[in-house]
Amino acid sequence: MNTFITWSDDLSVGIEEIDEQHKILIGLINRMHDAIHERHGSDVVESILSELIDYTRIHFAVEESLMRILNFPGYEEHHDQHEELTQQILDLQQKLTSGKKAISFELMHFLKTWLSRHIMEEDMQYSGFFLASGARPVLAQRSWARRLWSSIAG
Repeated sequence: MNTFITWSDDLSVGIEEIDEQHKILIGLINRMHDAIHERHGSDVVESILSELIDYTRIHFAVEESLMRILNFPGYEEHHDQHEELTQQILDLQQKLTSGKKAISFELMHFLKTWLSRHIMEEDMQYSGFFLASGARPVLAQRSWARRLWSSIAG
């Protein structure tokens, strides 16, 4: 099976923990693509989509927490983009679970385009700010990620 989205250094934001989270998102999209391509059925694909939505919310919360901690000036706009993207995915999920829309490669194209565009355009903005702001020593410590994960996971 061909990989639907392949991780490359072009997608790296230069922050290890965020890159690792982006790789997980890519992995979930690839799993969904494989499940559709192999005709595993809507229950399997919907389950992967739910997992993708849950993980995306956590990932966005981590990004936004860092933005607030490091006083990123584009926080509000980035937060609004996260809200819009989350709503688009939730709308697709609702259509899929209600049977109004078949799970298709159109959905996969949307997810691929959304993820790669968001990382390469929007996330690169905060990445440059974080790294230029002297936050590199903080970002290099894995402890910040563990603290954020535990506070989000509750």
